[in-house]
Amino acid sequence: MSTAEGGTAAEMVDWQLATGVARKLLRPGPVVTRAEADQVVAQLRQFAAESEHHVREFSGLQATSATAPVVIVDRPGWVQANADGFKTVLAPLADKLREKQEKSGALASAVGSRVTAIEAGALLAFLSSRVLGQFDPFYPAEPDPSRPGLTGRLLLVAPNVMHVESELGVVPRDFRLWVCLHEETHRVQFTAVPWLRDHLRSEIALFLDQAELDASAYAAMFREAVQRLGRSVKGEAELSLVDLMQSPEQRAVLDRLTAVMSLLEGHADFVMDGVGPSVIPTVDTIRSKFTSRRSSGNPVDQLLKRLLGLDAKLKQYQDGAAFVRRVVDRVGMEGFNKVWTGPNTLPTKHEIATPDAWVSRLHG
Repeated sequence: MSTAEGGTAAEMVDWQLATGVARKLLRPGPVVTRAEADQVVAQLRQFAAESEHHVREFSGLQATSATAPVVIVDRPGWVQANADGFKTVLAPLADKLREKQEKSGALASAVGSRVTAIEAGALLAFLSSRVLGQFDPFYPAEPDPSRPGLTGRLLLVAPNVMHVESELGVVPRDFRLWVCLHEETHRVQFTAVPWLRDHLRSEIALFLDQAELDASAYAAMFREAVQRLGRSVKGEAELSLVDLMQSPEQRAVLDRLTAVMSLLEGHADFVMDGVGPSVIPTVDTIRSKFTSRRSSGNPVDQLLKRLLGLDAKLKQYQDGAAFVRRVVDRVGMEGFNKVWTGPNTLPTKHEIATPDAWVSRLHG
């Protein structure tokens, strides 16, 4: 059975509706000429290709070239790519929910999927103007026989890059290369460490598998969430909506995922700042202005970031970069690269905050 929007009635989210809602809510990008648009697309492609060599040389990670395509997108393109990605990642939970909802009827499922789609669309629209680039490790959803070595894809959001470089008043060429260095590091991470994609997928699947689908249990969690959320908004606790609606089992998985994401983001920041001085003349100015921008914003924007957990992502950059710097100072780049040996050598959330504990565990 199908809904009016074209999704199956048993779907958890009507992603076609979600992308439609997001497109209606999208903020307009900067006004540019066709020539300016063509130039930024060409430069981003060029700098992404150039960055691979710099990242490999600096990090010591040996990644196979051309296994993850670079895709330059606008805001609607980013929305569509992430809707596709969410649909893939949430598939295990959708299957679990489908089995349960077959007993309650398709109508409730269809209505629920539309309500959730509106919420998801609003979130995608909010984020679409804030993301400069993103590596999608789960593309394609299934192995592509025509491209046996394909591992993910790198998305660069051209209008957002142009907007931020103008807002900061930095040299466009330098800023574009700086962004590419960070995002290219993620591409090298996943292509040089082939087990990393499957490890993340299995952790996310475990998180979703532990989702409590009983309505009464969610009602109790929601009541607790409202109380804790009130304290968070008042500044009494650092919580997000993502943190609030979790079971204890899910929090344990999320701690591991947080540690991995802190490592990946911090390593990318470390690499971009390490490579930067040799190829980007104005890198110090860019870093200073961009760091200030990350932590600023109007009160409403800050509240939204806090509730959505985006402030936690900023902390991932900071804590992860501090972890990488400390470990490299202690044992060098080769010693740090032991982190990529396997899931057991990844830092825990505790070790991200105390890098010497990871050094002791791995190096004695």
